[in-house]
Amino acid sequence: MAFNTKDRSASVEELIQALPSGEQLIIKRLRSLILECLPKATEQLQYGVPFYRHHRMICFIWPPPLDCSKKTSNSKEEKRVGLGFYHGNQMANEDGALLVEGRKQVYYMFFQSISEINDDQIRALLFEAGLIDDAFGMKKKSRR
Repeated sequence: MAFNTKDRSASVEELIQALPSGEQLIIKRLRSLILECLPKATEQLQYGVPFYRHHRMICFIWPPPLDCSKKTSNSKEEKRVGLGFYHGNQMANEDGALLVEGRKQVYYMFFQSISEINDDQIRALLFEAGLIDDAFGMKKKSRR
């Protein structure tokens, strides 16, 4: 099944089904943790990937490229699932779990297998990201 990243009617489920089984497991687990920890967030496909937002963008799951045929390299880095935090620059990141990679705002974690996912660590990061998002909501209310 081919997944068209430009199809606005496509669903997150269709995206997941278009991926190899290893990536499906990772994305399903990350998605489950996000929906558990950020119950007020809405899920939507943007740029062909699932984004989660409430007051502002909170996080997203970035799968490996769906069409690797355009790549000349077949490195492991291209086959990782990314969990990105939109306001990662405001997160504590004391354990260095979030990678900056030269970015100013969006910080990432990458996973090649489901065994690399530490549920407690991801939950803590998601709760922190949710608190940052709630602070944006408080600023909106105070301006009114």
